[in-house]
Amino acid sequence: MKELMVKELYNLDETIAKDIFVGVEYPWEVLPKIHDFILLLGAGLSGEEYEKKGEDIWIAKSAQVAPTASIHGPAIIGKNAEIRHCAFIRGNAIVGEGAVVGNSTELKNVILFNKVQVPHYNYVGDSILGYKSHMGAGSITSNVKSDKTLATVRTPEGIVETGLKKFGAMLGDEVEVGCGSVLNPGTVVGSHTNIYPLSMVRGFVPGDSIYKKQGEVVEKQ
Repeated sequence: MKELMVKELYNLDETIAKDIFVGVEYPWEVLPKIHDFILLLGAGLSGEEYEKKGEDIWIAKSAQVAPTASIHGPAIIGKNAEIRHCAFIRGNAIVGEGAVVGNSTELKNVILFNKVQVPHYNYVGDSILGYKSHMGAGSITSNVKSDKTLATVRTPEGIVETGLKKFGAMLGDEVEVGCGSVLNPGTVVGSHTNIYPLSMVRGFVPGDSIYKKQGEVVEKQ
């Protein structure tokens, strides 16, 4: 399905992880590759711009990292990013330039494009968040189905198999997710879409739309 493809969802010029998407059709295909990609990318980062912490954590010297934040590698924290009080980065995480990871937010196996904001009590796991996408307070990605079967993406054209047990959400560029929302496993949201607060989202949501509730999605005017 064309709308699920990397080229439809993301401006790859807005991430240091651009090369991980080379030859990839659907964005979730890179999730198993994030760990090794960070190690390779980190080894080539400029020592003038990035400081290496331990074996496999690279933090831009212009980034702000609270002393109470916990960062486990492999991880790359981009230029001018802000990692706030009690943020928990569990590893396999790329945080883009100017991105905000807020109070009590947890990341695991993710790529955050530049200027992404996950600023308040968010869980983001096995997910990719596009340029300037924003998750409201308390909104989370649920990355494993309750029956532990492989994640699929539901679309109007049918079900797309992913082959992945862990798959949170693929958010296109400039997606706004309202407070308290849950993005269920296998969620893909097209760029410039708004999700109402307290939403339960599953499957594909088209770009340039407003998600009000399950079955009620309207095109932006």
